[in-house]
Amino acid sequence: MALDIVIMAAGKGTRMKSARPKVLHRLAGRSLLQHVLQTASTLGADRIVTITGHGADEVESSVSAPNLQFVRQMPQLGTGHAVQQAAPLLHDDGTTLILNGDVPLIEAATARALIESCDGGKLALLTIRLADPSGYGRVLRGDPAGRDANEGGRVRGIVEHKDATPVQRMVDEVYTGMMAAPTAALKGWLARLTNENAQGEFYLTDIVAMAVADGVPVVATHPASETEVLGVNSPSQLADLERRFQRTQAESLMEAGLRLADPARFDLRGELVCANDVEIDVNCVFEGRVTLGEGVRIGANCVLRNAAIAAGAVIHPFTHIDGETLGVKVGAGAAVGPFARLRPGADLGEQVHIGNFVEVKNSTLAKGAKANHLAYLGDATVGERVNYGAGSITANYDGANKHRTVIGRDVHVGSNCVLVAPVTLGDGATIGAGSTISKDAPAGQLTVARAKQVSLPGWTRPKK
Repeated sequence: MALDIVIMAAGKGTRMKSARPKVLHRLAGRSLLQHVLQTASTLGADRIVTITGHGADEVESSVSAPNLQFVRQMPQLGTGHAVQQAAPLLHDDGTTLILNGDVPLIEAATARALIESCDGGKLALLTIRLADPSGYGRVLRGDPAGRDANEGGRVRGIVEHKDATPVQRMVDEVYTGMMAAPTAALKGWLARLTNENAQGEFYLTDIVAMAVADGVPVVATHPASETEVLGVNSPSQLADLERRFQRTQAESLMEAGLRLADPARFDLRGELVCANDVEIDVNCVFEGRVTLGEGVRIGANCVLRNAAIAAGAVIHPFTHIDGETLGVKVGAGAAVGPFARLRPGADLGEQVHIGNFVEVKNSTLAKGAKANHLAYLGDATVGERVNYGAGSITANYDGANKHRTVIGRDVHVGSNCVLVAPVTLGDGATIGAGSTISKDAPAGQLTVARAKQVSLPGWTRPKK
């Protein structure tokens, strides 16, 4: 049988106080909707139908998933009306799983359990008991009025908070907005929905009573944790969910051996792979894919994105490493920072030292090379044991094209030098401080390119 997944993502998100559609607000570096789509894509669905509305063009151009299609809900007349828009795209001979685009942390295992509970012939609801159920639809069990709802019994219906009686509002089992239903029956129930309620909307939850009346079993499954089913309606809720998610990631990494100075001050917005004895100080952010070799130490307030850090390397505080699509590599035993910047294509060999306020871009530094202070290396090939002086730069851009600088082994570049690419410094060359080098420097020789120093006797400063 076919499996279709419907994701509701049409809402405006008024309480977010933002021009951005609610489902595009970011959690751990990805939009809320992309989190849901990535989970959905692991379930083997024949079709994923995402319902858009507010900011539909922006939403549809911002997310992706296999077998993804979009339908639009214009205007937004309730959850039932939303699913009605998707109904023509659903296979009759299968199961439809309904998820919410603003509930980003639903686990694949929970979604699979919901599908299995449906079993092609039941209406399966994802429910949970909350200490404060305010705002949620209440699950009614026992008699149709829900008077014995907390005393067990079969599910008889769901009543939205605004339509619930004072007795029904005392129920603490709530509907999370996610369900699985036999698709043929779902289409029939959707066609029978009305908007006779406090909000004048077509409620998807009304199909529960229809299922009961039609003799279709209604069952409830439950998530492993509350965090899975929490939605985002405000900046405060988004921040709370971010911390919950980051704490979960931190706990998982620490169980595998990572040492975090403070798991409450750790942010992972991608994939982090750690070997043994890795230590990470506070306020570090990891994006894209980052690998840390054995014994790596990351100082406080660092940002690493798309980088591979080899065993024993130390990244000192306030260092920014961003590999973008090219990546960054830091060799074994290297030291980077503090306040250093590694840009795409930076490839540091073993025991390389990159110091404070040094920037490296699209450059390879061989074993033992050092640039310890206030320097720039762009589009350069640097040999072993080079000492690159403070304030020195490679002038790699002529206004139209980039050019490469080649620095041989054991070269010493003095302070405040400009290497005008394309240029080659031979092995063992020494470049005098303050030189502007625009021609190749011979191996083993001192090269100096600066004006002769003069002193003018009798000269006085101008006076006011």
